Amino acid sequence: MAKRNPELTEAEWAIIQAVWDNEPCAAPMVQEELQARKDWHYSTVKTLMDRMVTKGLLTTERFRNLILYRSAITRVQAQKGEIMRAVKRAFDGALTPMMQFMLDEHKLSQKQLAELESLIKKKRKKGTARKKR
Repeated sequence: MAKRNPELTEAEWAIIQAVWDNEPCAAPMVQEELQARKDWHYSTVKTLMDRMVTKGLLTTERFRNLILYRSAITRVQAQKGEIMRAVKRAFDGALTPMMQFMLDEHKLSQKQLAELESLIKKKRKKGTARKKR
């Protein structure tokens, strides 16, 4: 079983995105889709996909003599893992410095700032509602 928010390597990201777009799919199809971006041979793709099965990122099913792959994690799980990996590496796991960095480094419109403020208000209300229980 895959971790809830797995940390994928760059190669795993490329493969799982191809799988998400085409599942169920066979390794040759994934290799063909990645051919334009990566110069990977079939054996490389197949090896990576088999390792991803072992890690719980992909599942397989046999259809006659063809092995079909499906994702075992969602896009959201992968995105969460990627964000948390970046926060751990760049900010020692601290969210506030990461948010401060993002606010300082990106020009945000008034609309975007209002949306962020709305998200924070909603989160505060949810937190308050839980405490009352």
